Amino acid sequence: MCGITGVFKSSGIDEQVLEAMCAALEHRGPDSKGVWLCSSRSLALGHSRLAILDLSDAGQQPMLSQCRRYVIAFNGEIYNHLSLREQLAETGFDISWRGHSDTETLLECFSKWGVEKTLVQTVGMFAIALWDTEQKVLTLTRDRVGEKPLYWGWSGDTLLFGSELKALKVHPAFKPEVDRNALTLLLRHCYIPAPYSIYRGIGKLMPGHWVSIPLGGGVELAKKALPQPYWTINQVVERGLNQPFSGSPEVAVDALENRLTESIGEQMLSDVPLGAFLSGGIDSSTVVSLMQAQSSRPVKTFTIGFQEGGYNEAVHASEVAKHLGTEHHELYVSSRDALSVIPKLPEIYCEPFGDSSQIPTFLVSCIAKQDVTVALSGDGGDELFGGYNRYVAAQKVWGPVQKLPPFVRSMAASGLRALTPAQWDKLFEKLKPVLPRKLQLAIPGEKARKLSEVLSLTDGHAFYRQLTSHWTDPGSIVIGGSEPETLITNPNAWPDTDCLEHAMMAMDAQTYMADDILTKVDRAAMAVSLETRVPMLDHRVIELAWQMPLEYKIRNGQGKWLLRQVLYRHVPKELIERPKMGFGIPLDSWLRGPLRDWAESLLCEHRLREEGFFHAGPIRAMWQEHLSGAQNWQYHLWNVLMFQAWLERNV
Repeated sequence: MCGITGVFKSSGIDEQVLEAMCAALEHRGPDSKGVWLCSSRSLALGHSRLAILDLSDAGQQPMLSQCRRYVIAFNGEIYNHLSLREQLAETGFDISWRGHSDTETLLECFSKWGVEKTLVQTVGMFAIALWDTEQKVLTLTRDRVGEKPLYWGWSGDTLLFGSELKALKVHPAFKPEVDRNALTLLLRHCYIPAPYSIYRGIGKLMPGHWVSIPLGGGVELAKKALPQPYWTINQVVERGLNQPFSGSPEVAVDALENRLTESIGEQMLSDVPLGAFLSGGIDSSTVVSLMQAQSSRPVKTFTIGFQEGGYNEAVHASEVAKHLGTEHHELYVSSRDALSVIPKLPEIYCEPFGDSSQIPTFLVSCIAKQDVTVALSGDGGDELFGGYNRYVAAQKVWGPVQKLPPFVRSMAASGLRALTPAQWDKLFEKLKPVLPRKLQLAIPGEKARKLSEVLSLTDGHAFYRQLTSHWTDPGSIVIGGSEPETLITNPNAWPDTDCLEHAMMAMDAQTYMADDILTKVDRAAMAVSLETRVPMLDHRVIELAWQMPLEYKIRNGQGKWLLRQVLYRHVPKELIERPKMGFGIPLDSWLRGPLRDWAESLLCEHRLREEGFFHAGPIRAMWQEHLSGAQNWQYHLWNVLMFQAWLERNV
């Protein structure tokens, strides 16, 4: 895992500036740094290395191909790189390998096969900058699902790109102008979705895309280059549903276990110590189970625990680890430990990011880094196998809601609003001993609030957007801001599916998973120079999952049926079956308690008016309602607070 960066400037590049850009990414690659400039000094590549495969100098970057035509700066891992070397040999290419790094493999594949064929053949996660010295073409590309980040854009006549915005900001040509339209998206989603970033003129390359920029024919021609896909979730979804898996449920479980075992086996390849995050939930327990089944030694596993009731899964992780025989590491953290992370967030996340589980993710990365350099995670299971509550809600709520007359919907919504979310939470807590397990919901008050809003909607797309929104009219909060089109609001971006549940899963994979979950894990882990790998997001696993019918994913009101069956072959069912908790913190009470003064300073009415990004009235009203306990506005407020904290440090 590494950090990459680069610049194109026809009038010439200052090598010291490039070195400073690399230094800004040192946390992503502390082992070594390298820079490369073309002969005209108009194009430069930089690399900060975290050595994982081939720790020798043979893995140093930027790297020049043997034919000396191509130069690469690469962040990521190619898990099938040894197989790719075999394929090159079988097709008659005689290569004298300098080492055994996947970077060298990738570079020679580009040299022999070209860009698109190589991308299609790879299994891995990556962000790549490839320079063709003959054609004078710079190609930027990103892995299929967006595990690795890549920002790029023009600042005047200067092209800047890199793994994180902090590298681009070092360059004197960079103009740090906040994109108010992107800010509206942060308020709605808690993240800024690709292709947007918080800065005007700089975007994120979309997952599964590549862009070839001709730099030998003038800046105006170069600026016309547009990204294009080499792989899309929608194509996989539609192909899978049109060619469904035809075997029995038992055969389907076998197929998934075999595919996951293959993916995990490849991702366990490392020349440095390796382990896994273990929460005790279905996804991480499945990954660790299949790791341990392939390992001759106990797998190192890591979890953190909180003392607050309802937020601690460490005890469950410990039970799973004991059953599997892993070398388990756990750390119970206090609220003070978690709160101490908050001042670091604007630096860790180079643009404002509002998923508060960023805090425990950073903490578990810290304890893992003490023992390993690579950690596997279980992310992706919810999007592939129907794990989120909103998919069940599509079956149990949206279907019946559509059939209700408007006046009945209105009465039901009024009934749900009769109690505040805080009152719903207290009611469910009192009833918990007598409620069936499926009704023991996390944050029931928030769910009741969302359901009351859903009752007024007209179609499935609006239903999904409502469930994935925090501020539902952010354009009215951001001064001068207007929501731009996203994948969610563009009807043509939705795949053709057989049901709303599948459509929601496909959209989550392209939005929430890529721009929230994977961003959260990448930045938190790389802040401490820890590489994370996500075996469920091997594209072959994704393609198999989309061949499975919905009944293999959601059954009897419960998601991830197929994944559960794989796990139950390795871990007793009773260790796993419990209400889904997520990976959160008691943010609502913290904002009323230990975080109150910090939040008040950032939400000060005078400050909001002076900075000029937000209309202060609605935010102040929401803050007062939260403090009084009348409403739980933790998520809405956290999005604003994360922008305010970021603004204080970055503009």
